[in-house]
Amino acid sequence: MMLGNCATSSSLSTTSDEDIVNNNLTALVVDDSPMIRKLHDMHLKKFGLKVQVAENGKNAIDLFRCGASFNLILMDKEMPIMDGAEATRELRTMGVTSMIVGVTSLDSIFDRQAFMEAGLDHCFTKPLTTENINFLLQELNKNNEEN
Repeated sequence: MMLGNCATSSSLSTTSDEDIVNNNLTALVVDDSPMIRKLHDMHLKKFGLKVQVAENGKNAIDLFRCGASFNLILMDKEMPIMDGAEATRELRTMGVTSMIVGVTSLDSIFDRQAFMEAGLDHCFTKPLTTENINFLLQELNKNNEEN
C-alpha cells in the first residue's frame, strides 16, 4: 500500500541460519489481490528473502523512481491503475534489470506470450509453488555468481 510518493508499508524479514544463501536477496510482490500478496510474501520469506509488496504496477514503478531496487519482482498481469505488462515495459524502459516474473491466472498462450514480450524473464500460473520459487532462486543465484 502506498503511503505517500515514496513511502510504503512493507513487510521485511530477517533471515534464519538455514537460509543464509538468500540473505541478501530482495523481492517485490506486485498484485492487486491481498490474499496472493500475503501468500507470495510468506513463501518468499520461507526462503530467506526480504519482501516488499505493491498493490499495482504504478506503485511498483513509484518505488523504483524513489530509488528502491529488488533482485526479484513477481508481477501480476491483470491489475487496476497499471497492469503488469505496462509496468514491466516501463520498468525495462527505466533500465531495471531485476528478474521480473509474471504471475497470472490466464491460461491463454496468446495472453502469456504478450505478457512475456513486455519484458518478463519467466511467467508462471499463480499462485507460485515452492518448486517455482526454488527454480527462480536457483536462477537468481546463478545470475549473481556470473556477475
